[in-house]
Amino acid sequence: MIELEGVPELIDPVMVAAFEGWNDAGDAASTAVAHLEREWKGEVFAALDAEDYYDFQVNRPTVFMDAGVRKITWPTTRLSVVRVGGEKPRDLVLVRGIEPSMRWRSFCNELLGFAHELGVELVVVLGALLGDTPHTRPVPVSGVTSDPDLAQRMDLEETKYEGPTGIVGVLQEACTHAGVPAVSLWAAVPHYVSQPPNPKATLALLNRLEDLLDLRIPLGELPEDARAWQVGVDQLAAEDSEVAEYVQTLEEARDTAELPEASGEAIAREFERYLRRRDVSPPGGRTRPPMPPKAGASGGSEGPAEGSAEGASEGSAEGAAGGSTDGFPDGFSEGDDQGTAEE
Repeated sequence: MIELEGVPELIDPVMVAAFEGWNDAGDAASTAVAHLEREWKGEVFAALDAEDYYDFQVNRPTVFMDAGVRKITWPTTRLSVVRVGGEKPRDLVLVRGIEPSMRWRSFCNELLGFAHELGVELVVVLGALLGDTPHTRPVPVSGVTSDPDLAQRMDLEETKYEGPTGIVGVLQEACTHAGVPAVSLWAAVPHYVSQPPNPKATLALLNRLEDLLDLRIPLGELPEDARAWQVGVDQLAAEDSEVAEYVQTLEEARDTAELPEASGEAIAREFERYLRRRDVSPPGGRTRPPMPPKAGASGGSEGPAEGSAEGASEGSAEGAAGGSTDGFPDGFSEGDDQGTAEE
């Protein structure tokens, strides 16, 4: 039995999780959860025992000085809780850690134990993958679930992926089997700029999360960081004719694939986000913004979202076109060597 001392009764809690490693290209997903923790001043209330799940030769502990005393930080997964204010306050349980090295089923069961004790109503797992997407276009973000009813109700893709998976896919399936609604949000980022940080992909994930949960997320300096990053990549690409030509090819393919989606629905979605961030009720009294258009593969061998996600383990995720949720027109993101994702 998990005993949670000092954690108040939560209001409509949603668990939002991200894990460094295989499913976190450009550190975009883990940075998104860290941003929520920082902006809403999350308070850590639990940490999983590092001895149970991590190989310390793979994820090594770090030594630091605290008031002249040497201390060690062990790699682990921590849980914090934040309260989102407004007319309808709600709580988020934030899970941020590292993909475990072992005992994945026990790892997921322990997280689900916390979710059960806290009364979590929905689990959202964030991920990022490498894809054939140009840095000059908005970052595609796909929302997938293995629950057919949830897919229909929240306008998500129902995953059909088969192949290697990471902790994101395993946790989502564990939630489904435990009867806990679960969604994965995947950001596809350019494989040719794969070094973190990736503020553009982080921003895209947070915008998509905003739409999914119908809440306002303070973005701080993230939009400006994303713009500055794009300028930097533009300059680097301009210095290499081969890269510039390749980017142009990706742009043409992306623009052709997404031309039908340049609709009034996309404009309305951005307008509702604009209003929500200013605490203004959307026209018509809508309580929930429409979901972004379903992702469509632009060359991936799997499905719209999960195929371009988990399939990335065999190389870069190809395609990964989906509803872009960037907040400003042009953008890009990076992915690291773990550019893989799962449903």
